Amino acid sequence: MDVAPKNRLRAVDLAATAGISVQQVRNYVEVGVLPPVRRTASGYRIFTTEHARALAVARRLAEGHGWGRTREIMAAVHRGDVPAALAALDGGHAELDRERAEIRRVLGAFETVLASPPEVKAVARRGARVGEVAALVGVRTSQLRLWEERGLLRPGRTPGTRYRVYDDAEVRAAQVVALLRRGAYPFEIIEAVLGELRTTGSAQRVRAELARREQELHTRSLRRLRGSAALYDYLPGPSATGWSAGHPVPPSDLVG
Repeated sequence: MDVAPKNRLRAVDLAATAGISVQQVRNYVEVGVLPPVRRTASGYRIFTTEHARALAVARRLAEGHGWGRTREIMAAVHRGDVPAALAALDGGHAELDRERAEIRRVLGAFETVLASPPEVKAVARRGARVGEVAALVGVRTSQLRLWEERGLLRPGRTPGTRYRVYDDAEVRAAQVVALLRRGAYPFEIIEAVLGELRTTGSAQRVRAELARREQELHTRSLRRLRGSAALYDYLPGPSATGWSAGHPVPPSDLVG
């Protein structure tokens, strides 16, 4: 079937709608971001308004999901595998849900630290030995060594004897670990807390930073939602997918 002249686009015009190169348009066709193209008898690619529509959808998806997942989603749609496209889309939203839960758990951990701040006592210039820190924190020395093995603590070593020594920062880190472990926080959350504390040096500043990240996550979530809405409008009809968007589920599908 011939393409109506009014629906045809030159590759250069299609590229201009997105501010990309003609070669990039060709690359998008090859990886499935754009639907397949027909060719003229002389071998020229025939682009249409449908390619422009697909490019607009892809760019909206990429704003929220990134180009890696966008290529996966659009390629699946264009090869007729809508379930695979939806699975990839759901994976992106699930990632945000996990990130949001992680931020909230870390924020909760910091609220615990702020509510019961460790009482850090200045240690001697040489540093505190493992037994002294264990007594201060209220745990066994074996527990401190375990936390060190997990990368939570980073004590120094004395020259020659290689005894462990803890400066003020590491004593505080040990107290934070002990506090959060008593609160039943998992090691991955404690590791995140210590990483933030070592970077910013202040639990209050960390709390503000995590709140900023949570707001940034909300923005990303809205972008993904816009991308999902654009994809919904672009999906083929029920004849290609086996389901009818916007129509009730048949009664037979509602019973187990």
